[in-house]
Parts: sequence; structure tokens; C-alpha cells
Amino acid sequence: RVLSLELNKDRDVERIHGSGINTLDIEPVEGRYMLSGGSDGVIVLYDLENLSRKPSYTCKALCSVGRSHPAVHRFSVETVQWYPHDTGMFTSSSFDKTLKIWDTNTLQLADVFHFEGTVYSHHMSPVATKHCLIAVGTKSPKVQLCDLKSGSCSHILQGHRQEILAVAWSPRHEYVLATASADSRVKLWDVRRASGCLTTLDQHNGEKSKASSEAANTAHNGRVNGLCYTNDGLYLLTIGTDDRMRLWNSSTGENTLVSF
Repeated sequence: RVLSLELNKDRDVERIHGSGINTLDIEPVEGRYMLSGGSDGVIVLYDLENLSRKPSYTCKALCSVGRSHPAVHRFSVETVQWYPHDTGMFTSSSFDKTLKIWDTNTLQLADVFHFEGTVYSHHMSPVATKHCLIAVGTKSPKVQLCDLKSGSCSHILQGHRQEILAVAWSPRHEYVLATASADSRVKLWDVRRASGCLTTLDQHNGEKSKASSEAANTAHNGRVNGLCYTNDGLYLLTIGTDDRMRLWNSSTGENTLVSF
């Protein structure tokens, strides 16, 4: 099935970006609007609805934060995400060391968070009702949590040794966060606990001796640059620069040893 996949010939998306597109997000409320973020800092908002009623159509761009916009990102946009409960707001983060909160209707900034280093990834929980924390992965080995309500960025999770390349909240438990780092490790956290992470995923499930050449408790033999929970939150997928994708049981932290 995978080998026979092909692009949909009936549906296309209007081409606005002049350079690479790094990130896409479709809003979870209606599934109708899509954001894209480009390596030139531009953000575009599309309507995926077929308004023409013809069998083949092009999804139109409704608006964009272009190069001439006063609040446009100066460098590459790495992540865009809709506010999970309402299409009136979306977020973007960039190599210009900022995370920006946007009002969708006016395309104006509602808030901006500044960081010491490049921002690689950010994520808002799709299920949280008791907190409004945005997890942010930057060039620092510390995971930062920004509070949308108070506007502060004081909450920090420490444990990784190198930069944080990807972050993802569990779609099942609102306080559980997964983080992936250039130090080859993936950690799971309960953000209410200041004492440290819940678990560090180990690709060998604890079976390699500490004396072996590979470091203990690594998820990949290289940088871990992507993570994604399955929709039910029971499994976590990670991808690394060792050309491997791994599937983990998110409650036990076990490598399921599925071969990709």
C-alpha cells in the first residue's frame, strides 16, 4: 500500500511560498484551515474546502504573514500550530529565537516570547484543560514551558545534555510531555514534577551492558530530530539521524522493536 501511494490529482494547494516549506498544521476543530511555515519566514493560511464544487480544485490561500508584514519572522519558521480549541489563534516559532502568538482574524501579534537561542520546535497540548503551557525546544539543553495565561516562561525541565530538537505533548495525559534531543535521548516528563523526567527511552530495553560501546539509555544512535504520538496516545514514534524510526510503548517506555 505504501509503495502504491500517489499524490491526489484532484486537489492542489495554491503555491505561495518561494522557498522550502518546513511545517504544516491543519486545525483540529473543523479540519478546514491549514497553516504553512516557510524557510523564508513567511506563514500562509489556506482554506481546504472545495468551494467551487468541481471535482478537481485548488485550495486557495486566504492570507499570509509575508515579508512586508511588520511582525514577520526574520528567519526560517520551524513550527506552526493552531490553538487546539479555537481557530481564532495560532502560534509559530522560528530560527529568529522567538515564539509568536497570532490573532488569526487580524493577523496581528497577541504575544511574543524571546529565547536565548534558535527555536527548533514547540507544541501545545491537544487535550489540556488545566494548563495553557507551550513546550519549546531550543538550542539550550533545557526544555522551556511558556504559560499562555501569565505570559511567563519561567518553568524549565532539566536533564538533556544537548539542544532539544522536538517536543510533543501526550494526547492522553495532559501533563505528560515527550522531548527529543541531539544527545540521542528521548525523555518523558510529568511537568508537575520538578525532580526530573519520568523515564529515558532505551532502544535496547535495558539489555545492553553498561560497558558496551553504545551509551546507555539512548533512543537512537544519532540526533533524535522528530517525535509523534499516535492519536490514542498509547505509542510514540521517534525518528533520528541514524536513518531509523522507532515505535515505543508510551506507558512502559519499551521499544516495541517494530522494524521500519
